[in-house]
Amino acid sequence: MKKIILRIGGMSCSACSSGLEKYLNKQKGIQSASVNLVLGEATIEYDEKLSLKDIEKYVEEAGFESLGLDDEKKEEPKKSHKLVALIIFTILLVFLLYISMGKMLNLKIISIFDMNIHPYIYLTMMIILTIPFLVYGFDIFKSGLKHALHKMPNMDTLVSLGAITCFGYSLYNSVMFFLGKSMNIHDLYFESSAVIIYFIKLGRFIEGKSKEKTKEALKELVQITPKSALLKTETGSKEVSLDEVKKGDILICKPGHKVAADGKIIKGASHFDEAFITGESLPVKKSKTDFVIAGSMNLDGYIEYEVDKVGRESTISEIVRLVTESSNSKSKVQSLADKICCYFVPSVVIIALITFFGHLLFKYSLSTSLIAGVTVLVTACPCSLGLATPLAIVVSEGICAKNGILVKSSEALEKAYKADTIVFDKTGTLTYGTLKIAKIFNYSEYNDKALLSIIASIEDKSEHPIAKAFVNYQKEHKLSLVEIDNFENISGIGITGVYNKKKIAIGSSKLLESLSIKNEYMKDQEKLTELGNSLVYVIEGKKVIALIGVSDIVRPSAKTAIKKLKKLGKKVIMLTGDNDKTAHIIAKEIGITDVIANVMPKKKSEVISNLMDEGRNVMMIGDGINDAPSLTTATTGVSLSSGTDIATDSSDIILLGDNLEKIISLIKISHKTLSVIKENLFWAFFYNTCMLVIATGLLSSLGIKLDVMFASLAMMISSLTVVFNSLRLKLWREKK
Repeated sequence: MKKIILRIGGMSCSACSSGLEKYLNKQKGIQSASVNLVLGEATIEYDEKLSLKDIEKYVEEAGFESLGLDDEKKEEPKKSHKLVALIIFTILLVFLLYISMGKMLNLKIISIFDMNIHPYIYLTMMIILTIPFLVYGFDIFKSGLKHALHKMPNMDTLVSLGAITCFGYSLYNSVMFFLGKSMNIHDLYFESSAVIIYFIKLGRFIEGKSKEKTKEALKELVQITPKSALLKTETGSKEVSLDEVKKGDILICKPGHKVAADGKIIKGASHFDEAFITGESLPVKKSKTDFVIAGSMNLDGYIEYEVDKVGRESTISEIVRLVTESSNSKSKVQSLADKICCYFVPSVVIIALITFFGHLLFKYSLSTSLIAGVTVLVTACPCSLGLATPLAIVVSEGICAKNGILVKSSEALEKAYKADTIVFDKTGTLTYGTLKIAKIFNYSEYNDKALLSIIASIEDKSEHPIAKAFVNYQKEHKLSLVEIDNFENISGIGITGVYNKKKIAIGSSKLLESLSIKNEYMKDQEKLTELGNSLVYVIEGKKVIALIGVSDIVRPSAKTAIKKLKKLGKKVIMLTGDNDKTAHIIAKEIGITDVIANVMPKKKSEVISNLMDEGRNVMMIGDGINDAPSLTTATTGVSLSSGTDIATDSSDIILLGDNLEKIISLIKISHKTLSVIKENLFWAFFYNTCMLVIATGLLSSLGIKLDVMFASLAMMISSLTVVFNSLRLKLWREKK
């Protein structure tokens, strides 16, 4: 068996990806096919008897385009021509609507385009302006036809049906006008065809931009690993590209450099910053036999390590794979829409044909019968059905934006209120994710300001993450830096410097041991330890002059958000890669009782999957690279705007300003939005049902009839009903 990843062009909705997936899985020789709409890829396992050309032929038969094998390094061409085309057709549409509807809006029409003064020029211009839109929407028609032929009609099928019906009927009336039937000029609907195609294209352009951002974020994630590595050889060392690195090679990593590949340390020890992968806020010390992760930063030591995993086997690539696989999941709302499309389109066509032949059977003229059939199609044109969900979503997204919530996925907004389990990452989400000074025990003759100026001046020369807490404090409080001499870094213990001819040492409790100083401050140390602080001792000569607690600080909005979520009946869980003790201390402070700690990225995703398997509707809130797989696995993924690019691009919703209380607003807006969507769908279906009965002529004996003009008007009214009902969402206000 062979396995390939093909890049696919021409997919526009979940019906496209599911349709291609079904078609490929039916083909002889294909073992399995999985199509990813977001990344525009198809992962295919197939018999070796088949060739790549055979696979690409199947893709084309299904109505899509094979863009070749996936290559992470291959740059895709910029699609700026799509924006140019959209601008050109926007101008054309405005002009077309001006000519066709200007009089209805009491606009002054240029006499040459006036239907009553120059009807032939008017009609010719309408046709000339509409034809480019048909060319512009050729891909829609092609997709709609292909899906109809494969008995899997999608939204393209519906759009094609509506646009072609309007154009065909208008063209028929144009021919009748040129043949002398002057009244037929009043039954033109060319602009309807153009509007349908234009707005579908506009929506796809916006959606395409979102997909491109996700692809770029995944590429950036892969690029976290360095482009080159230092390979140990018999004669010393040499720099090689990452492509040259093989499993079993011995690589060297110096202080300040990134680890090039996953591997095991065989010589040396150092502290590593792995926050991007584990969520652990503190650096991790690793020595011989410990494993290092590609992309992690070596802070202060020299190591040699044996390569264990390269390329697609690495931890980073595993996260990319998890994000990709998770994005394959289909929303229930979209699946329902696809099923409706499958039955709706053929049903309407059958009804239209029955109406047409029924009128002929009852000896109506061909013209009257044709108009009756077209009336059914125009009446059933699913404009209100199409507007029911997206319009409510658009209005709601605007409300969310005003409330500091950026919504990227309409499905997420539909489902957010259903979340019964809210899972929070700790580091960078419930906390700031950066170390800050939490508590100072000052045993010296210096005041706090002078003491911290000295400490910050020494730490300013260090690259250790804890040093940043003091440097940031100095900058925030505008403390002056003092002159420090003879700075020295003592690996794994601390740093030293000379101030005012006195040696100052700063470090962990190991510093006391190395200087043979008895710890007389155990009670203060226990207090800081109980609160989850990292300990920093400050020693002048042989005397301890300060003990400082450094920790990750809880966000002010966290406690209130947790309290409100519990009031709404939500189950709240903390899911973190941090150690169990620190996690429980933070959880207790903000009111969370369910804590899952020491969890690696892959396990995080599994925890979310297990919760969903239990029937829970899960909302995951995170900020880091390590949260990306779980954000895409969860029913709804929410990230903070301060998070990494891959986290924000993997999520469906971003909280601007990082205010966790906005989650409550999100849930309430979601609930209101879904209520409006249900109302819209009810009225849309109610309209279609009633109008179809009238359009078929079944009620003509009661004097209730409908011609194409009134059918179009009724269709517009149904759409306006949906529009105004959706606009009610703007009245939503957050209750304090």
